[in-house]
Amino acid sequence: MPIAVDIDVMLARRKMSVGELADRVGITPANLAVLKNGRAKAVRFATLAALCEALQCQPGDLLRWEAEDAAGG
Repeated sequence: MPIAVDIDVMLARRKMSVGELADRVGITPANLAVLKNGRAKAVRFATLAALCEALQCQPGDLLRWEAEDAAGG
């Protein structure tokens, strides 16, 4: 998928654990792991807003677009 998730980067910058972020956002650590590892098919705007509030960042700090490898198709 061409959308990359950089939650790990922000967690490291904020010196915050996955469990702490999950508690602050109000989701389970398992659901946060699905999102963090790029396995989620969608994210609710409310969840994205809560992540940004907890991490004091912008949505673009957490999500970025990467071109898919044209050689693979």
